[in-house]
Amino acid sequence: MTYYFNTTVSGEFDTITEKVTQLLKEEGFGVLTEIDIQKTLKNKLDVDFRKYKILGACNPPFAYQALQAENKIGTMLPCNVIVQELETGKIEVAAINPMVSMQAVKNDQLENIAQQVSNKLKHVISNLENEK
Repeated sequence: MTYYFNTTVSGEFDTITEKVTQLLKEEGFGVLTEIDIQKTLKNKLDVDFRKYKILGACNPPFAYQALQAENKIGTMLPCNVIVQELETGKIEVAAINPMVSMQAVKNDQLENIAQQVSNKLKHVISNLENEK
């Protein structure tokens, strides 16, 4: 089992990022954070890096259930989704596989929650693939 789900699509980086945000919303996720790695590395290290954003996605009902089952699970929240430009016009989108990270926690109550969140994130990736 891999620690992420991914797909590569053709398009413009900002357009794909907006589409991913919309697809996440359709699955009940909000984007709490958006980290622009390209901009951050330029500002902090003065290095050039490809377009790369980390979207911190949260599904409040599932986050609440997980926090009730395991009070330290916040160390693994939100679910990260990356959007990166591999080459001009080729954008990879990858999402964390919560089932893999939950194996480290060893809390049976989290398994069902992680499976449902995994299914929703897979659906986001699947919807992007279907638009190719």
